[in-house]
Amino acid sequence: MNKTYEVTYSPFRAFTREEWKKLEEHPMFPVSDIDLTALQALNEPLTLEEVEDIYIPMIRLLQIHLTHYRNLHNERDQFFDNISKPIPYIIGIAGSVAAGKSTTARVLQKLLSMTPGQPKVELVTTDGFLYSNAELERRGILNRKGFPESYDAKRLLSFLASAKSGKEQLEVPRYSHLYYDVIPGSIQTIERPDILIVEGINVLQVSLKKARRRVFVSDFFDYSIYVDASEKNLREWYLERFKKLQQTAFQEPDSYFHKYASYPEKKLMKFANEVWEEINLQNLEENILPTRFRADLILEKGECHFVRGIRIRKI
Repeated sequence: MNKTYEVTYSPFRAFTREEWKKLEEHPMFPVSDIDLTALQALNEPLTLEEVEDIYIPMIRLLQIHLTHYRNLHNERDQFFDNISKPIPYIIGIAGSVAAGKSTTARVLQKLLSMTPGQPKVELVTTDGFLYSNAELERRGILNRKGFPESYDAKRLLSFLASAKSGKEQLEVPRYSHLYYDVIPGSIQTIERPDILIVEGINVLQVSLKKARRRVFVSDFFDYSIYVDASEKNLREWYLERFKKLQQTAFQEPDSYFHKYASYPEKKLMKFANEVWEEINLQNLEENILPTRFRADLILEKGECHFVRGIRIRKI
């Protein structure tokens, strides 16, 4: 009697950590010379082993895509009998609050800048494109900061369109985590990078309510990465970071969160859990997590922020 077996297909190819690290066992440059403390964000541990096992194979994979991108540019120039400057290769990095996007972005920026030719790699976070607190209050959505509607999407899209148009100088509004607000009149100027990394929680978002525009942030990405973790771990990391911030940034008199600096731990954790439940978790479930499978690469984290698996979109 013949049995019929259902084959489960996926648009992604999955690798365990052990399988992934064997793809590039010989680092192309001395990673031991890199100052890891300059790359890791608050409460996001980073080890030399993590760089060698996870990020070096990622760099090699990105180099394959970058090589094809540059070759395509040259071949098009030949076809059109035209010499033009390449436009930036844009990498988007998405994921929840506390997932570790900042560390991933910084590590990739550092390692990519060390590859042959030493390309100019710039990093931009979407925090600068948030509406000011005053504007969020005017709109009645200050408690939804980080949700898609809290960003000046028009300005962010204009920035990305300028980058992909080959504009020589790009301007990015600066954001202060100390003041928890955009700094009025403060601008970061970027001059024609070879690679541009754009990091933010909602950069893969497309289903904006009541949105008439049909162009989205991810339309400008050449490659996208989603930093993934379980809700249990994300909550734990968020609470740990909150406690760490109370001991550091919250102690600054100018800090937006200075009023929480003297909270006893029980009261602080009660407040942090409420913020997670009412804001971050809701944003994760409604807006961030649904974009996970739009990415080209998914970093699946386990405990202590260390990657346990990788998913790569098939081509």
